[in-house]
Amino acid sequence: MQEKREIKYGKGSRRCRRCGTHQAIIRRGGLYVCRRCIREIYAKIGFKKTGGRGG
Repeated sequence: MQEKREIKYGKGSRRCRRCGTHQAIIRRGGLYVCRRCIREIYAKIGFKKTGGRGG
């Protein structure tokens, strides 16, 4: 069998540090956390919720 090689570029190369998903990664400022995890921890990391749509 062949060994899995490390992916060096593209979506598959970046994972969420918290849950491991490859989707919706926020890389700004070196966060590398998905948007779902950001919503859970935004207050702890110093973000403030501003505005919003409806509801």
